[in-house]
Amino acid sequence: QVQMVESGGGLVQAGGSLRLSCAISGHTFRGYDLGWFRQAQGKEREFVAGITWTGYDPYYTDSVKGRFAISRDTARNILYLQMNSLKSEDTAIYYCAAPLYGPSSTDSSIVDYWGQGTQVTVSS
Repeated sequence: QVQMVESGGGLVQAGGSLRLSCAISGHTFRGYDLGWFRQAQGKEREFVAGITWTGYDPYYTDSVKGRFAISRDTARNILYLQMNSLKSEDTAIYYCAAPLYGPSSTDSSIVDYWGQGTQVTVSS
């Protein structure tokens, strides 16, 4: 049984940083991309960042490029999202997701597994 458990969310002031973690069990997702999505209140779930099995060539939605960094520890089966220079518009519930299939395929409908989500609130 696949389990994905996020942690690290919280309340932060604009300009601050948070690091999200997603601990994965029940599947290594070897050879597959992993990613992060977010859903703000009243809006659809949207892609944020994705990363390949090797960790090379991560990909991001335009609004977070240069501020967020995705990484994965394949030995420990943990996915991370470092979020810097946070803005109020980053406020959302953040979900880890698997699998993804590259930057040209980031619709939430392709995802088979989701974490329970972690709330990120950025105060202005």
